[in-house]
Amino acid sequence: MVRDDWFHEKIQFVTATRDQLETSASRATPDGAAPAGAGEPSAPFELLLSVSRDGPGTLGAQIEAQLRRAIREGELHGGARIPSTRDLARQLGVSRRIAVDAYAQLAAEGYLVIRQGAQPRVADGAAVDAAAEPLALEPEPVPRYDFRPSRPDVSAFPRRAWARCLRDAVSEISDADLIYGDPCGVETLRVALADYLGRVRGVLAEPARVVVTSGYIQGLGLVCRALAAGGARRIALEDPSAPEQGPIAERAGLEPVAVPVDASGIVVDALAATGAGAVVLTPAHQHPTGVVLPPERRTALLAWLRETGAIAIEDDYDAEYRYDRAAVGALQGLDPDRVVYAGSASKTLAPALRLGWMVVPAALLEAVRHEKALSDQTTARIEQHAMADFIRRGELDRHLRRMRLSYRARRDATIAAVRDALPDATVSGIAAGLHLTVTLAARVDEGSLRAECARRRVEISTISDYTPGAFARRPTLLLGYAQVPEPAIAAGIAELAAAVREAG
Repeated sequence: MVRDDWFHEKIQFVTATRDQLETSASRATPDGAAPAGAGEPSAPFELLLSVSRDGPGTLGAQIEAQLRRAIREGELHGGARIPSTRDLARQLGVSRRIAVDAYAQLAAEGYLVIRQGAQPRVADGAAVDAAAEPLALEPEPVPRYDFRPSRPDVSAFPRRAWARCLRDAVSEISDADLIYGDPCGVETLRVALADYLGRVRGVLAEPARVVVTSGYIQGLGLVCRALAAGGARRIALEDPSAPEQGPIAERAGLEPVAVPVDASGIVVDALAATGAGAVVLTPAHQHPTGVVLPPERRTALLAWLRETGAIAIEDDYDAEYRYDRAAVGALQGLDPDRVVYAGSASKTLAPALRLGWMVVPAALLEAVRHEKALSDQTTARIEQHAMADFIRRGELDRHLRRMRLSYRARRDATIAAVRDALPDATVSGIAAGLHLTVTLAARVDEGSLRAECARRRVEISTISDYTPGAFARRPTLLLGYAQVPEPAIAAGIAELAAAVREAG
């Protein structure tokens, strides 16, 4: 008797669901779209599903079996929207009644959720037979005070100006430019970058030698692979330097060799002993120490490049931001045949744009073009047109002018706060860029400091992030000030100082 009652209730549920779907169909407009607020919607969702009249079981049973399996095995996740019965019938070439009955049965079994006026979707928790629990997408914790370096204030991103340039790019881009095109980039951006870099950085850039990349990281990888293909075996890296550069060089087939950095930048005398065919450096604002490569070191470096036939890769990552000194021109302007110039929009605008650029010596250009074509064929071309327009309209210059004033005020507030909260610390690397270095007067256990900062939700970087273990020898913090609002800087540094005292 209990079994009969359950079966009777299930038949009633299936019948009611089928009636609901059929009622939705009767309200649909002639073209298959349901009126707003009524009937079954007909959003065009594709579904990997096929049926055959020669296959096992009825067409409806085949639909049920394939959807049931896809849901159980996790191919269709809870909440995923699926085609309407009308759209599914059209995709499969079957009558709509077959699709209606199949959906009604799956809804009765708890696999689908069918509601009038809503797109059919997979029920939450229906994937009961999945082999393993799905990996959860864990959002990155939001710190109270984020002092990590090399991160601009993205809240100041000029959204309206960029949106206007992007809208115009979409409206005006030619059909030809919607194809892959030259892997080195669209002509309009390469011309705009050549003009801009020559004007503000002293770069000698012919548009034909400009290569647009998906950020600096990709550009470095392209050059490393081109150098390896040309016979290079070793590449010198500043010590300390960005930690990702070594693995990028190794992946390209080059052996990275560390070269020390002192108060005047990379020690050029040490390059001769490396046997390197190339060197990566940050002459305008060494990353992360903040020192500037002086004229005599530049002269010595260029002499080494010419004597050995080596190539320098100049990462000009944040040279547009200078506060207490005149701009230092790019190294590339002194020898464009031996220096690859590299820059990006990541520090000036936002990392999310994924736009970078290089000015490549003529002897390397074809090899880099080849590597770029193999990498991704081309960087996003609509965004390239938008960036060209953004530069031509003077929007980049205006944005940089605003941000220099803002960052200088934050830098000054950070220096004042450090001197107040950590009076024995030494502050350096302050003339340019987006961060400063703070060397603590007393030894501090790095693990304890990081744990204490995490507890207080203060994000920091230390010199060990760039040279493993270096903090134990000289306890140095790298404090970025671009992401912390000026009024909050003093409170953030006070929390940091309390963490230092607790870990000391």
